Amino acid sequence: MTLLALALVWKTVWPYVVAVVLVGLLGGAGWWLRRTHLRTVAEHRAWQTEEENAARERSMAEVDAMTWQRFERYVAELCRRDGCTQVVVSGKSGDLGADVVGRMPDGRRLVIQCKHYAPHRTVPSGDMQKFLGTAKAEHAADVAVFVATCGFTREAERLAVKHEIVAMHRNLLGAWVRGSTLESLIPLNGAGDGRRTRSLRDARGTAARPATGPRPQGPPGQSGRSGAPGPGHARPR
Repeated sequence: MTLLALALVWKTVWPYVVAVVLVGLLGGAGWWLRRTHLRTVAEHRAWQTEEENAARERSMAEVDAMTWQRFERYVAELCRRDGCTQVVVSGKSGDLGADVVGRMPDGRRLVIQCKHYAPHRTVPSGDMQKFLGTAKAEHAADVAVFVATCGFTREAERLAVKHEIVAMHRNLLGAWVRGSTLESLIPLNGAGDGRRTRSLRDARGTAARPATGPRPQGPPGQSGRSGAPGPGHARPR
């Protein structure tokens, strides 16, 4: 009788037991799959960030190889790529900090100071002070950008942010070279110091504005630059 009773009970409850076991197995499998997926996504994002940083540095290596004259022309090309108009390169001493001038896509007057320094250097506050004194007073800039192939000192960045000068250090320049628009980078003024490798996917993600100007085909190699200052030198003022 006991065995018969147990058999009857098992016949009644075994579907529930099997269901509980299956739910447990499925739950465990789901947890493992989710954990594996999250780990894979995190690893992919880390790899993607490393690839972006490496690609940006490869592009910046080409920029570093330019002369300061070619660098100013390249900055002008980037402006045209992003839809700026009336873009002109001064290309001479005594320009009072206006190496590149033009109009933003919305018509605002753009004035850019370019410094082609070695990556390990920093732009001092004195250079920023000089640009502050001429960008708006002498050149009537609506948008003033100080673009450098290196970083800025903290005091130089502080002055830039305080007086609404865009301090485009090496990392932001790398994002610009890689396709971010000038307009998308302007709000990032003061972000980072240009000496640390950092992701700029946010800047690239906001670069949805279509460029109406021709897109540069990447920084060209150096040719015919004998006698020009090396990449660690700025144009004499």
